[in-house]
Amino acid sequence: MWTYEHSIETDAAPEAIWGLWADVVNWGTWNADVASIRISGPFAAGAEIVMTPAGDDPVHLLVAEAVPGELFVDEARFGGLLLRTVHRLGPGEGPRTRVTYRMEITGAGADEVGPQIGPGITADWPETMAALVKLAQG
Repeated sequence: MWTYEHSIETDAAPEAIWGLWADVVNWGTWNADVASIRISGPFAAGAEIVMTPAGDDPVHLLVAEAVPGELFVDEARFGGLLLRTVHRLGPGEGPRTRVTYRMEITGAGADEVGPQIGPGITADWPETMAALVKLAQG
């Protein structure tokens, strides 16, 4: 297994961040890597998201879990690998909100392939998360 996790804290309310996450068609307003995106229905477990990163092929994601105001998990499968990203909201210091993204790459060859592909996938998380919370703060 290969894992990576990044967290930030913000004064934005969890509801504000959740609202931006749930508004999938507008992820490109805070995630510069999204060239286009669509979702198969409501933002809930079972929904399928097709996200096309700038200059890349479309990525098919399945919303595996969604708990409004708390977390959502998306999964992508590539060959024998499962790329699972957990997006979580929790309490930070004092009244602040902690936003955490965690990627887990599992499956055949994950120990070898994870370190090769994971850092490229997660490299923009600090900037993307900063843009997310800035927008959520209004």
